[in-house]
Amino acid sequence: MVSTTLVTEGNEALIAGLRPEDGARLLDAQEFVRESYANRQVTTGQDALGFSRGVVSALAGLRTDADTRIAGILFELVVFDEARAQLIESHFGTEVANMVTGIRQLMRLHEGVIVHKEAGKGKHSAATQLETLRKMTLAMATDMRVVLVRLASRLTTLRYFADCKLENDMTLRYARETFDLYAPLANRLGVWQLKWELEDLSFRFSDPAGYKKIARMLEERRVERESFVEESIVRLKSELAMAGIKAEVYGRPKHIFSIWNKMQGKDIDFSRLHDVRAFRVIVEDVKTCYAVLSIVHNIWTPVTEEFDDYIARPKSNGYQSLHTIVQADDGRTLEVQIRTQDMHRFAEYGVAAHWRYKEGTGGSADQKYDEKIAWLRQLLTWKSEVADTVVGEGESDRQWVEQLKSASLNDRIYVMTPQARVIELPAGATPIDFAYHLHSDIGHRCRGAKINGTMVPLNTPLKNAQTVEIITAKGEAAASGAAGPSRDWLADGYTASQRTRAKIRAWFNAIEEQETLSRGRTVLEKTLQREGKTAVNLEDLAHKLGFQKLDELLLAVGNDRLSLRLIEQALRVNDVSKALALEDAVLTRKSKASSVTQGAKSGVLVLGTSGLLTSVASCCKPAPPDPIVGFITRGKGISIHRTLCKNFSQMCLRAPERMVQTEWGTLTTDTVYPVDVFVQAADRQGLLRDISDIFLREKINVIGVSTRSSKGQAFMSFTGEIASTAQLQRALAVIRDVKGVLEVRRN
Repeated sequence: MVSTTLVTEGNEALIAGLRPEDGARLLDAQEFVRESYANRQVTTGQDALGFSRGVVSALAGLRTDADTRIAGILFELVVFDEARAQLIESHFGTEVANMVTGIRQLMRLHEGVIVHKEAGKGKHSAATQLETLRKMTLAMATDMRVVLVRLASRLTTLRYFADCKLENDMTLRYARETFDLYAPLANRLGVWQLKWELEDLSFRFSDPAGYKKIARMLEERRVERESFVEESIVRLKSELAMAGIKAEVYGRPKHIFSIWNKMQGKDIDFSRLHDVRAFRVIVEDVKTCYAVLSIVHNIWTPVTEEFDDYIARPKSNGYQSLHTIVQADDGRTLEVQIRTQDMHRFAEYGVAAHWRYKEGTGGSADQKYDEKIAWLRQLLTWKSEVADTVVGEGESDRQWVEQLKSASLNDRIYVMTPQARVIELPAGATPIDFAYHLHSDIGHRCRGAKINGTMVPLNTPLKNAQTVEIITAKGEAAASGAAGPSRDWLADGYTASQRTRAKIRAWFNAIEEQETLSRGRTVLEKTLQREGKTAVNLEDLAHKLGFQKLDELLLAVGNDRLSLRLIEQALRVNDVSKALALEDAVLTRKSKASSVTQGAKSGVLVLGTSGLLTSVASCCKPAPPDPIVGFITRGKGISIHRTLCKNFSQMCLRAPERMVQTEWGTLTTDTVYPVDVFVQAADRQGLLRDISDIFLREKINVIGVSTRSSKGQAFMSFTGEIASTAQLQRALAVIRDVKGVLEVRRN
């Protein structure tokens, strides 16, 4: 049991709602820190023991459990090493020790991070950085009760400033931090008691004159306003009872910052605010909402232009409610909101959550994050609504604690640069991901990394709140281009971001392209030397061969996609069409390929068995290595389709038992497969010739062509025979670069 002496020392508020044994643990924690906190002040100047008691008092107002309040007492310990952590764990349990560690991490965030709001490049950058920091605060808390302690801590500090009537640079900085980070977090988590007071106190220090003006106006009318609202509620409840309507009716207080914010946003005077006097009515169903509205309008005179029916016409975010402004006989206005329980829950936890439009963010692109926030808010509100009168008793209370502990935002991590800029990365990210997030050039030149000042391997997974420093190649290596990523970085474990891997692959692709260009230039120059044509203009030669740029010709030569015989023929004859004709004749004589449309074997295995009668479907025209599947036809063997073929999907719906698994067997070089290619381009003279030349260079035999022109655009369909889809992809890549081509794709 809690001793009478300890309870009478002003501890009643601290242990309110706790079981006697939990209250004793809390007071034991207070004694545990008393010597350490004696004659010591926190960074704001408040004595440490008074500060800890203030934090616990705020937490008690939220009806938190004993472990949360105990952590609120212990986290300000000056010496917090492994030995002290073990001592706390042995005295108060693992959960308390873990919470204290988490709180101390969050406490370090305000020591230089928020300053980056001023360092951001423009308004959008500052807003983005603040939003990232808010997410980081939640992500760092593996137990969400840690965030509640942090919010209570900030509220205690602001209360201390207000009690001491302090107004200086420190109070202004804390006020700005609270507006930027802590008040929005309290708002998102639905901790309204803290949110309102955090905003009001921050407003008091950031704009003393504005705060005092609104406070004076409210105070002058407070008694009259409260009396009027209370009388209105009593009158409405009486009318509802007479009508047999069950409803919850309660006042909706307006806090000072909210009033000031609305006056500024709507540019109106205090006297014109209709919702300073307001209450809500919560009923069971939609029909009752309108019944209550009718009663409200019968009691008071409605202000027609101030009525909004968000039930019949919900807001774009799904929010529903009836909003009406009514006028009493003496001219005073009153706002009434009417909604069902479901509407109320949706407004508080769904996509219409209050914080969206209050913070001016509209909808959020990060739906998964929003869903987690909504779930956290439901947990916290559930806690405030549970029927248990004593915290720690009852199954619902224990279940709440367990779910709140596990409800962390763990799919992202948040780390910092040495300059305290917060960086958001996917869970499992490494220093390589961090480097490429900062800049592609930093990623390419990354040679090492430090985490919290200690060198680590580049594949070390990062954790929340770590400070990461990248060591880059400098001097001659960087200047010469020798510094670059390692191919090992593409292996599992080195990166967690697809964006990072794409940048690494792009770097290697660029290197390979340069090597191909160099190889192509060497081969071309040797060919010119052999033909005695070293004085030939290479740009003219490229154009003569159908390339727009010299680099395209060099890439084709370097990749062995252009026959040297064609170059030789082009050098020997003036008419390039004759050279193309000669090359076509040579290729035709050398080709031994036969088409599957002419009876050649398709090379398809059915259920691992060869030799069955198969045919390539004309609707989707599969070619190796397309994923394929078979369909048993009547009298024509097995028809082979691409797995994404729409015709095949429809046939399977009608006769799923006739579907068979197929795969490509051993492929031969003398079998070709028909494919359809669609090209859309700006119509011009020579377009068909340019595209046909590409098919020729790629050794794709075109067996069908269909073209039409409309409104200056050409629409072309080609049927070509290919040995594999890789051959087709090379051709499509070159066609995309043809002048005027807008779209090219395989049908």
